[in-house]
Amino acid sequence: MITQGVKITTPCEACGGMLIRDTGQFIDRGRLWWGTEGACQTCPVAWCEQDSGGATPEEIRQALLTEHGPARLRLIEPEASRVTVLRGLREVHELSLAQARAMAEELRTTGLVGTLVEMELIAAQLRHRSVAVTVETL
Repeated sequence: MITQGVKITTPCEACGGMLIRDTGQFIDRGRLWWGTEGACQTCPVAWCEQDSGGATPEEIRQALLTEHGPARLRLIEPEASRVTVLRGLREVHELSLAQARAMAEELRTTGLVGTLVEMELIAAQLRHRSVAVTVETL
């Protein structure tokens, strides 16, 4: 399982004490999941939230990018089959054909950039289709 997380400290809205949030992304059974849980150190405020599929909330993505930096996914062989790349991208993100084409072009030129977990999910799907890719942290 590939995972990446970060702890965030903020004031508790209920009491003003210290609220510690543990948030992150992970891949489980070929799907992107995100989760966050928080607990106040002063009062009984606490929660846990988790979801899969779709987009990770931007607040969680930005916290991960700030803490760990972005990762870049690149094709090792830029001449890889366009159809195979498009299919892989569409399966991961449920994209329209036009969106997948734009993403494939970005992958062929500058590479795709996102969180490590997001890039590893796409990389796994492309590797499953025999497309050689690499993920590097920036």
